[in-house]
Amino acid sequence: MPRGRYSLHDPHDHTPLADEHFQCAPGPSGWRYVSRLTTPAGDDSGSVDLALDELGRPLRLELLAGGWQVRGAALDGVTWVRTDPSGTEAAEGNTPAHAFTGTSPAFLVATARLLRLTPSGSATRVRLVALTGPVLAPITVDQSWALVKTEAHATDSGPLPVDEYRVTALDTGEVHTVHLAGDVVLAAPGIELEDLESPPSVFA
Repeated sequence: MPRGRYSLHDPHDHTPLADEHFQCAPGPSGWRYVSRLTTPAGDDSGSVDLALDELGRPLRLELLAGGWQVRGAALDGVTWVRTDPSGTEAAEGNTPAHAFTGTSPAFLVATARLLRLTPSGSATRVRLVALTGPVLAPITVDQSWALVKTEAHATDSGPLPVDEYRVTALDTGEVHTVHLAGDVVLAAPGIELEDLESPPSVFA
């Protein structure tokens, strides 16, 4: 069960945003990721609880940020309920997208699990609902993902396969690179893996 800490920062000016203390593991029904976020000053700033089924679809998502809460799942596309900090208003949304995304590294692992790409020059298009801070407002985004290559890196416990993905935002054309090892993000824009207490899980 990987457990560790990511540091999150603005990918453009590198302003520190939060630390994300996480643990994740595959299970009989798929994969689950839970984390809590703290500000650079150490105050609680939110949490992530994401469970995927064996095909990589979101069985259950719960996000907390800035007092806002979003609960969602794959249902007729993806469906979610967003609740304001006072808890008096709740707005439901639905769109024909494949899954959710956001600032948490969990969403990069989830999208890779959903697409299950093989190394090639071709890219796969995916529609996602982005939920980002500070108020978790839902925005539909289109991306293309391509698995560029998989390389084995030597570690103390044996070779570690690392996947390199090329991710393109189709609205802006911006391209960035994501490196994943199993269910852990090694490097991505705005994300640094600071601590890892146990090796990444290997998906079947």
